[in-house]
Amino acid sequence: MSALVDIDRLSVVYDTPDGQVQALTDISLSIERGEVLGLVGESGSGKSTLVSALLALLPGNAQSHGRLALEGRDLLSLPARELQRLRGGGIAAVFQDPFTSLNPVVSIGDHLVEFQHHDHSRNRAEKRKCAVEMLARVGISDAERRLRQYPFELSGGMRQRVAIAAALLTQPRLLIADEPTTALDATTEAQIVALLKQVRGEVDGAIVFVTHHLRLVAQLCDRVAVMYAGRVVEIGATAQLFAAPLHPYTRALLDCDPASIAGTRRRLPTIAGSVPSLLDLPPGCSFAPRCSRATAACRERCPPPVPRHDGGWALCSRPLQ
Repeated sequence: MSALVDIDRLSVVYDTPDGQVQALTDISLSIERGEVLGLVGESGSGKSTLVSALLALLPGNAQSHGRLALEGRDLLSLPARELQRLRGGGIAAVFQDPFTSLNPVVSIGDHLVEFQHHDHSRNRAEKRKCAVEMLARVGISDAERRLRQYPFELSGGMRQRVAIAAALLTQPRLLIADEPTTALDATTEAQIVALLKQVRGEVDGAIVFVTHHLRLVAQLCDRVAVMYAGRVVEIGATAQLFAAPLHPYTRALLDCDPASIAGTRRRLPTIAGSVPSLLDLPPGCSFAPRCSRATAACRERCPPPVPRHDGGWALCSRPLQ
Protein backbone atom coordinates (compact mmCIF):
# COMPACT_ATOMS: atom_id res chain seq x y z
CA MET A 1 0.00 0.00 0.00
CA SER A 2 1.36 3.45 -0.93
CA ALA A 3 1.87 6.12 1.70
CA LEU A 4 -0.94 8.56 2.48
CA VAL A 5 1.47 11.49 2.05
CA ASP A 6 4.58 11.24 -0.10
CA ILE A 7 7.06 14.12 -0.11
CA ASP A 8 9.99 13.90 -2.53
CA ARG A 9 12.78 16.50 -2.62
CA LEU A 10 10.47 19.35 -1.63
CA SER A 11 12.17 22.76 -1.55
CA VAL A 12 10.55 26.12 -0.83
CA VAL A 13 12.15 29.52 -1.41
CA TYR A 14 10.65 32.87 -0.34
CA ASP A 15 11.39 35.98 -2.38
CA THR A 16 11.98 38.88 0.02
CA PRO A 17 13.39 42.43 -0.26
CA ASP A 18 16.57 41.12 1.40
CA GLY A 19 16.98 38.20 -1.01
CA GLN A 20 15.81 34.63 -1.32
CA VAL A 21 15.07 32.73 1.90
CA GLN A 22 15.71 28.99 1.57
CA ALA A 23 12.91 27.88 3.89
CA LEU A 24 12.91 24.17 2.95
CA THR A 25 15.62 22.14 1.23
CA ASP A 26 15.17 18.67 -0.26
CA ILE A 27 12.54 17.40 2.18
CA SER A 28 11.80 13.73 1.49
CA LEU A 29 9.56 11.70 3.79
CA SER A 30 6.37 9.69 3.78
CA ILE A 31 3.43 9.61 6.19
CA GLU A 32 1.60 6.32 6.48
CA ARG A 33 -2.14 5.93 6.95
CA GLY A 34 -2.96 5.45 10.65
CA GLU A 35 0.24 6.96 12.08
CA VAL A 36 0.98 10.09 14.08
CA LEU A 37 4.14 11.85 12.90
CA GLY A 38 5.80 14.34 15.23
CA LEU A 39 7.58 17.35 13.75
CA VAL A 40 10.12 19.04 16.06
CA GLY A 41 12.89 21.60 15.86
CA GLU A 42 13.86 25.08 16.99
CA SER A 43 11.98 28.17 15.81
CA GLY A 44 13.04 28.88 12.24
CA SER A 45 13.70 25.23 11.43
CA GLY A 46 11.04 25.11 8.70
CA LYS A 47 8.15 23.45 10.53
CA SER A 48 5.63 26.20 9.73
CA THR A 49 6.61 26.29 6.06
CA LEU A 50 6.21 22.52 5.80
CA VAL A 51 2.77 22.78 7.44
CA SER A 52 1.81 25.56 5.00
CA ALA A 53 2.90 23.36 2.11
CA LEU A 54 0.86 20.41 3.45
CA LEU A 55 -2.17 22.71 3.69
CA ALA A 56 -1.45 24.14 0.22
CA LEU A 57 -1.33 27.59 1.82
CA LEU A 58 2.12 28.82 0.82
CA PRO A 59 2.16 32.62 0.35
CA GLY A 60 2.41 34.29 -3.03
CA ASN A 61 6.11 35.03 -2.68
CA ALA A 62 6.95 31.32 -2.30
CA GLN A 63 8.50 29.20 -5.02
CA SER A 64 8.20 25.44 -4.52
CA HIS A 65 9.92 22.55 -6.26
CA GLY A 66 9.64 18.79 -5.88
CA ARG A 67 6.59 16.67 -5.12
CA LEU A 68 4.10 16.73 -2.26
CA ALA A 69 1.35 14.18 -2.85
CA LEU A 70 -1.74 13.30 -0.80
CA GLU A 71 -3.18 9.93 -1.83
CA GLY A 72 -1.22 10.18 -5.08
CA ARG A 73 -2.36 13.70 -5.99
CA ASP A 74 0.44 16.27 -6.15
CA LEU A 75 -0.72 19.29 -4.14
CA LEU A 76 1.87 21.52 -5.83
CA SER A 77 0.25 21.09 -9.24
CA LEU A 78 -3.48 20.94 -8.40
CA PRO A 79 -5.71 23.81 -9.59
CA ALA A 80 -6.80 26.31 -6.93
CA ARG A 81 -10.44 25.10 -7.00
CA GLU A 82 -9.41 21.50 -6.24
CA LEU A 83 -7.11 22.66 -3.46
CA GLN A 84 -9.99 24.63 -1.94
CA ARG A 85 -12.14 21.47 -1.95
CA LEU A 86 -9.35 19.53 -0.24
CA ARG A 87 -9.12 21.96 2.67
CA GLY A 88 -11.91 20.93 4.96
CA GLY A 89 -12.74 18.01 2.70
CA GLY A 90 -9.57 15.97 3.08
CA ILE A 91 -7.09 18.08 5.02
CA ALA A 92 -7.91 19.77 8.33
CA ALA A 93 -5.83 21.72 10.84
CA VAL A 94 -5.88 22.63 14.52
CA PHE A 95 -3.74 25.68 15.30
CA GLN A 96 -2.07 26.89 18.48
CA ASP A 97 -4.55 29.68 19.24
CA PRO A 98 -8.14 28.64 18.48
CA PHE A 99 -9.38 32.14 19.31
CA THR A 100 -7.78 33.45 16.10
CA SER A 101 -9.27 30.66 13.97
CA LEU A 102 -12.82 31.03 15.33
CA ASN A 103 -14.93 34.05 14.39
CA PRO A 104 -15.82 35.84 17.66
CA VAL A 105 -19.23 36.97 16.36
CA VAL A 106 -20.29 33.52 15.07
CA SER A 107 -21.79 31.01 17.49
CA ILE A 108 -20.14 27.66 18.15
CA GLY A 109 -23.12 25.93 16.53
CA ASP A 110 -22.88 27.97 13.32
CA HIS A 111 -19.13 27.31 13.22
CA LEU A 112 -19.57 23.56 13.48
CA VAL A 113 -22.40 23.42 10.95
CA GLU A 114 -20.38 25.48 8.47
CA PHE A 115 -17.39 23.18 8.86
CA GLN A 116 -19.56 20.44 7.36
CA HIS A 117 -20.32 22.41 4.18
CA HIS A 118 -18.76 19.69 1.99
CA ASP A 119 -21.30 17.15 3.24
CA HIS A 120 -24.36 17.46 0.97
CA SER A 121 -26.01 14.31 2.32
CA ARG A 122 -27.28 16.03 5.51
CA ASN A 123 -29.53 19.04 6.06
CA ARG A 124 -28.75 21.78 8.59
CA ALA A 125 -30.64 20.09 11.45
CA GLU A 126 -28.75 16.84 10.89
CA LYS A 127 -25.43 18.68 10.79
CA ARG A 128 -26.32 20.42 14.04
CA LYS A 129 -27.04 17.03 15.61
CA CYS A 130 -23.63 15.79 14.40
CA ALA A 131 -22.05 18.87 16.00
CA VAL A 132 -23.69 18.07 19.36
CA GLU A 133 -22.45 14.48 19.20
CA MET A 134 -18.92 15.56 18.27
CA LEU A 135 -18.74 18.11 21.11
CA ALA A 136 -19.71 15.39 23.56
CA ARG A 137 -17.12 13.08 22.01
CA VAL A 138 -14.31 15.60 22.58
CA GLY A 139 -15.30 16.02 26.22
CA ILE A 140 -17.49 19.13 26.24
CA SER A 141 -20.45 18.77 28.57
CA ASP A 142 -23.91 20.27 27.97
CA ALA A 143 -23.18 20.36 24.25
CA GLU A 144 -26.60 21.71 23.22
CA ARG A 145 -26.06 24.83 25.31
CA ARG A 146 -22.49 25.27 24.05
CA LEU A 147 -23.77 25.50 20.47
CA ARG A 148 -25.52 28.76 21.42
CA GLN A 149 -22.38 30.25 22.98
CA TYR A 150 -19.62 32.27 21.32
CA PRO A 151 -15.85 31.59 21.35
CA PHE A 152 -15.14 34.35 23.89
CA GLU A 153 -17.46 32.64 26.38
CA LEU A 154 -15.30 29.50 26.48
CA SER A 155 -11.94 28.85 28.16
CA GLY A 156 -8.82 28.29 26.06
CA GLY A 157 -8.97 24.55 26.60
CA MET A 158 -12.64 24.38 25.61
CA ARG A 159 -11.99 26.48 22.49
CA GLN A 160 -9.26 24.04 21.50
CA ARG A 161 -11.67 21.14 21.98
CA VAL A 162 -14.13 22.96 19.71
CA ALA A 163 -11.37 23.37 17.12
CA ILE A 164 -10.60 19.64 17.28
CA ALA A 165 -14.31 18.84 16.98
CA ALA A 166 -14.55 21.11 13.93
CA ALA A 167 -11.58 19.38 12.30
CA LEU A 168 -13.01 15.91 12.96
CA LEU A 169 -16.40 16.88 11.51
CA THR A 170 -14.70 17.32 8.12
CA GLN A 171 -13.65 13.63 8.26
CA PRO A 172 -10.06 14.45 7.24
CA ARG A 173 -7.55 12.02 5.78
CA LEU A 174 -4.78 14.30 7.05
CA LEU A 175 -5.12 16.19 10.33
CA ILE A 176 -2.40 18.73 11.12
CA ALA A 177 -2.10 19.78 14.77
CA ASP A 178 0.21 22.82 14.64
CA GLU A 179 1.44 23.42 18.21
CA PRO A 180 -2.12 22.98 19.56
CA THR A 181 -1.06 23.17 23.22
CA THR A 182 1.26 26.20 23.16
CA ALA A 183 -1.30 28.67 24.56
CA LEU A 184 -2.56 26.29 27.27
CA ASP A 185 -1.56 25.64 30.86
CA ALA A 186 0.11 22.34 31.76
CA THR A 187 -3.07 20.63 32.98
CA THR A 188 -5.10 21.59 29.90
CA GLU A 189 -2.15 20.68 27.68
CA ALA A 190 -2.19 17.15 29.08
CA GLN A 191 -5.94 16.93 28.50
CA ILE A 192 -5.62 18.01 24.84
CA VAL A 193 -2.82 15.48 24.18
CA ALA A 194 -4.95 12.77 25.80
CA LEU A 195 -7.84 13.84 23.57
CA LEU A 196 -5.70 13.61 20.43
CA LYS A 197 -4.63 10.10 21.48
CA GLN A 198 -8.28 9.21 21.97
CA VAL A 199 -9.51 10.56 18.61
CA ARG A 200 -6.64 9.34 16.42
CA GLY A 201 -8.78 6.34 15.50
CA GLU A 202 -11.46 8.68 14.15
CA VAL A 203 -9.07 10.11 11.56
CA ASP A 204 -9.19 7.84 8.53
CA GLY A 205 -5.66 8.81 7.62
CA ALA A 206 -2.79 10.34 9.56
CA ILE A 207 -1.98 13.09 12.04
CA VAL A 208 1.00 15.46 11.87
CA PHE A 209 1.75 16.85 15.33
CA VAL A 210 3.98 19.95 15.37
CA THR A 211 5.47 20.99 18.71
CA HIS A 212 8.50 22.22 20.64
CA HIS A 213 7.71 19.86 23.51
CA LEU A 214 9.54 16.55 23.12
CA ARG A 215 7.66 15.08 26.07
CA LEU A 216 4.40 15.43 24.15
CA VAL A 217 5.91 13.75 21.10
CA ALA A 218 6.95 10.79 23.28
CA GLN A 219 3.37 10.49 24.55
CA LEU A 220 1.56 10.77 21.23
CA CYS A 221 3.69 10.07 18.14
CA ASP A 222 4.69 6.86 16.38
CA ARG A 223 7.56 8.50 14.48
CA VAL A 224 9.33 11.81 14.78
CA ALA A 225 11.05 14.01 12.18
CA VAL A 226 13.67 16.44 13.50
CA MET A 227 14.08 19.64 11.45
CA TYR A 228 16.98 22.07 11.38
CA ALA A 229 17.56 25.02 9.03
CA GLY A 230 14.95 23.86 6.53
CA ARG A 231 15.98 20.19 6.38
CA VAL A 232 14.81 17.01 8.05
CA VAL A 233 18.07 15.95 9.72
CA GLU A 234 16.77 12.79 11.40
CA ILE A 235 13.63 10.66 11.32
CA GLY A 236 12.76 7.43 13.07
CA ALA A 237 10.48 5.59 15.48
CA THR A 238 9.91 7.86 18.47
CA ALA A 239 11.04 5.59 21.32
CA GLN A 240 14.13 4.35 19.47
CA LEU A 241 15.14 7.79 18.23
CA PHE A 242 14.80 9.35 21.67
CA ALA A 243 16.78 6.50 23.25
CA ALA A 244 19.54 6.45 20.64
CA PRO A 245 19.71 9.51 18.35
CA LEU A 246 22.28 9.49 15.56
CA HIS A 247 22.38 13.21 14.75
CA PRO A 248 24.21 15.54 17.19
CA TYR A 249 21.41 18.10 16.83
CA THR A 250 18.80 15.57 17.95
CA ARG A 251 20.99 14.72 20.93
CA ALA A 252 21.35 18.41 21.78
CA LEU A 253 17.58 18.94 21.60
CA LEU A 254 16.98 16.01 23.93
CA ASP A 255 19.61 17.29 26.37
CA CYS A 256 17.84 20.67 26.49
CA ASP A 257 14.42 19.17 27.22
CA PRO A 258 13.47 20.30 30.76
CA ALA A 259 11.69 16.99 31.33
CA SER A 260 15.03 15.15 31.05
CA ILE A 261 16.81 17.30 33.63
CA ALA A 262 17.12 15.80 37.10
CA GLY A 263 17.32 18.00 40.18
CA THR A 264 17.42 21.78 40.36
CA ARG A 265 19.57 24.03 38.17
CA ARG A 266 20.12 27.76 38.13
CA ARG A 267 20.42 27.68 34.31
CA LEU A 268 18.83 25.43 31.75
CA PRO A 269 21.12 23.85 29.15
CA THR A 270 21.30 25.47 25.71
CA ILE A 271 22.76 24.63 22.31
CA ALA A 272 25.89 26.69 21.70
CA GLY A 273 25.89 29.08 18.75
CA SER A 274 22.89 30.25 16.76
CA VAL A 275 20.67 29.03 13.96
CA PRO A 276 22.13 30.02 10.56
CA SER A 277 20.40 32.66 8.44
CA LEU A 278 18.19 31.10 5.77
CA LEU A 279 19.33 33.96 3.52
CA ASP A 280 22.88 32.62 3.59
CA LEU A 281 23.09 28.95 4.53
CA PRO A 282 26.54 27.36 4.89
CA PRO A 283 27.59 25.08 1.99
CA GLY A 284 27.84 21.86 4.01
CA CYS A 285 25.91 20.60 7.02
CA SER A 286 23.96 23.54 8.42
CA PHE A 287 24.57 22.34 11.98
CA ALA A 288 28.36 22.10 11.52
CA PRO A 289 29.11 25.59 12.98
CA ARG A 290 27.45 24.49 16.27
CA CYS A 291 28.62 20.86 16.28
CA SER A 292 31.62 19.69 18.33
CA ARG A 293 31.99 16.64 16.08
CA ALA A 294 32.15 18.56 12.79
CA THR A 295 35.11 18.11 10.45
CA ALA A 296 36.23 20.07 7.41
CA ALA A 297 34.21 17.70 5.23
CA CYS A 298 31.06 18.48 7.23
CA ARG A 299 31.50 22.17 6.46
CA GLU A 300 32.06 21.58 2.74
CA ARG A 301 29.21 19.28 1.68
CA CYS A 302 25.88 18.06 2.91
CA PRO A 303 26.21 14.50 4.26
CA PRO A 304 24.27 11.57 2.78
CA PRO A 305 21.58 9.87 4.90
CA VAL A 306 22.78 7.24 7.38
CA PRO A 307 20.21 4.45 7.99
CA ARG A 308 18.79 3.84 11.44
CA HIS A 309 17.87 0.38 12.77
CA ASP A 310 14.21 1.42 13.04
CA GLY A 311 13.92 2.19 9.32
CA GLY A 312 14.67 5.89 9.65
CA TRP A 313 17.81 7.84 8.81
CA ALA A 314 20.00 10.76 9.85
CA LEU A 315 21.89 13.32 7.75
CA CYS A 316 25.28 13.10 9.42
CA SER A 317 28.83 12.25 8.35
CA ARG A 318 29.81 11.42 11.95
CA PRO A 319 26.73 9.87 13.57
CA LEU A 320 26.75 9.32 17.32
CA GLN A 321 26.60 5.51 17.10
